[in-house]
Amino acid sequence: MSRKKKQRQKTPQEWQQEQKQQRLELTILFSGVVIAVLVATILVVGGALLLLTWTGILTELEENILDGPLLIILIIGASLLIGTILAVWLGKIPLKPVNKMINQMNRLASGDFKARISFGGPFGRQPTVVELTDSFNKMAEELENTEMLRVDFINNFSHEFKTPIVSIAGFAKLLKRGNLTEQQRMEYLNIIEEESLRLSYMATNVLNLTKVENQTILTEVTGYNLSEQLRSSILLLESKWEKKNLDFDLEFGEYMIEANEELLKQVWINLLDNAIKFSSDSNLIEVDIKENDRTLSVSILNSGSEIAPEHQKKIFNKFYQADESHSVEGNGIGLAVVRHIVELHKGTVSVRSESGITRFTVELPKKQERV
Repeated sequence: MSRKKKQRQKTPQEWQQEQKQQRLELTILFSGVVIAVLVATILVVGGALLLLTWTGILTELEENILDGPLLIILIIGASLLIGTILAVWLGKIPLKPVNKMINQMNRLASGDFKARISFGGPFGRQPTVVELTDSFNKMAEELENTEMLRVDFINNFSHEFKTPIVSIAGFAKLLKRGNLTEQQRMEYLNIIEEESLRLSYMATNVLNLTKVENQTILTEVTGYNLSEQLRSSILLLESKWEKKNLDFDLEFGEYMIEANEELLKQVWINLLDNAIKFSSDSNLIEVDIKENDRTLSVSILNSGSEIAPEHQKKIFNKFYQADESHSVEGNGIGLAVVRHIVELHKGTVSVRSESGITRFTVELPKKQERV
């Protein structure tokens, strides 16, 4: 069986040269339309003059009605009129796709994200036009998906906010009535405290996402003990994992890293909180650190519900929730915060979920480049 030759990867210079050639082809295409208008005008006017000369009408006009200069002016005027008509008529050919694109862009601007463009004929097969079409349609699709996620987020987030607020208000009213045992009073106060913390956590995540989205340069970089930070993050979530009777495997050594300590703390809190939420009761969560020449790799593994393959590529998108039933608390922000912070540190974050095991892996450079 013959093997296909592997295509050589193009260099940036070759790509640039190819792009220039495609743009030149498009320019030639539009120039051809202009030349076609000029040629058509010459042919029509020239043909009319030949016809008038052959029939003798032109000679008669020159002898009896119009002198030479006036006749020339009349011919020029007729040429301009015919040229204008032809230009308007033929000009619709190149302007049609432009108008089509403007109309679709206006649809996008007005909030109709289902707008798409497609061009047929030779124009539509031109590489630059194909690239333009693909880019526009991809942009429209991304905007449509983002809008759908935004609407879902508003609905879900409103519900997530409303639930603890209603709980706090309800138990506060019960406390005001009095006539409660000490046990009931403490139970209600604990619920109010938990729901208040839940509200605070959601609000903090929204603020954090806004902050890291607007941040392009990593600041406040210091060297610190990454292993100690992971252990302290787990302790901060103790109340959550104790409720589910979870245990942790933390068999890793001591590792130092240069990073923004406060930002990376958000990464571990979000990933550990997810692992706790989606772990089955009385299970084990494994946290491991591996060291390479230039990077540190942190993996957090939990047993429980899986993330479907079609969701794994999307869970780091803003507002996206893999659990469509919303049976587990969440608002689709935590993993988006994780991705932005990790990318800000020039690192990567990935997920693998199969056979009831989910593993999140964060790879970070041990040292940050100084700006």
